[in-house]
Amino acid sequence: MLNTTLMQTNLQLEGIESKYVGKVREVYRLKNELLVMVATDRLSAFDVVLPKGIPYKGQILNQIAMQMMEATADIVPNWLEATPDPNVAVGRACEPFKVEMVIRGYLSGHAARTYKTGERILCGVRMEEGLQENDRFETPIITPATKAEEGHDEDISREELLRQGIVEESDYIQLEKYTRALFQRGTEIAKKQGLILVDTKYEFGKTAEGKVVLIDEIHTPDSSRYFYEEGYEERQKEGLPQKQLSKEFVRQWLISNGFQGLEGQTLPEMDSERINSISERYIELYENITGKPFVKANLENIEDRIQVNISNYLAKRKV
Repeated sequence: MLNTTLMQTNLQLEGIESKYVGKVREVYRLKNELLVMVATDRLSAFDVVLPKGIPYKGQILNQIAMQMMEATADIVPNWLEATPDPNVAVGRACEPFKVEMVIRGYLSGHAARTYKTGERILCGVRMEEGLQENDRFETPIITPATKAEEGHDEDISREELLRQGIVEESDYIQLEKYTRALFQRGTEIAKKQGLILVDTKYEFGKTAEGKVVLIDEIHTPDSSRYFYEEGYEERQKEGLPQKQLSKEFVRQWLISNGFQGLEGQTLPEMDSERINSISERYIELYENITGKPFVKANLENIEDRIQVNISNYLAKRKV
């Protein structure tokens, strides 16, 4: 049977210094300060990687992120150099900051759950009184999270980040500035597609020259939550759930099958029908977010294709 998903890679590239395997991405660090980032078809939810992959998911995430990087490069410098394959990004190696810059324009997700408990402080930031779930904040709030090697990322305040020396104050000021600029641009891009960028997260790194740059990926359905703009106000007035464009549908399916990543819980079985429906939803996400038709890459021998495309790119780069 043809394997139509990319669950892991074992690329043979010249000058590999290290390999990092994340929940979804695999990152090869090469000599000459070069990073090769491969987006696999792995699906994660509740900080758990599901046992089966989703066809085209890696391509979709990679291509959304790379288009968004290009659309924001004029306001925030980023690590990206090229995309030699639909699942691959190549760029400059950076020292990542050990913090995710989460920014929220609306009271949704984790912020809404916190608010419902009566708590009004999230990551040291005060949330306004009198809000209902999915209401817009007067000003977007930044709620950082420390990056966990394993398990859940942890909420942290700006003050605590600085106190613990996780980030220098001068760098953090720059991270905040870039985060707000990216969110503003992301909001404008989303609006053109009839969408609302609700919340998202950004990761940054520092180049060998000491320059702060945007790394990883941005504005994908894995790192961001979108609402459809049409009907948003009406649904809020009537207290109805918002129509979302994110991987929330995967989380909801898991919850309805008794799984939230807690100890003793078992992952539900994903049959081919479920896998195909998730794949179709991701394609729909791509087309709604980018406004472009999705062009499916060849799924035959995906790893071989990636190997050839990266090797060709690196060979040309040397010349």
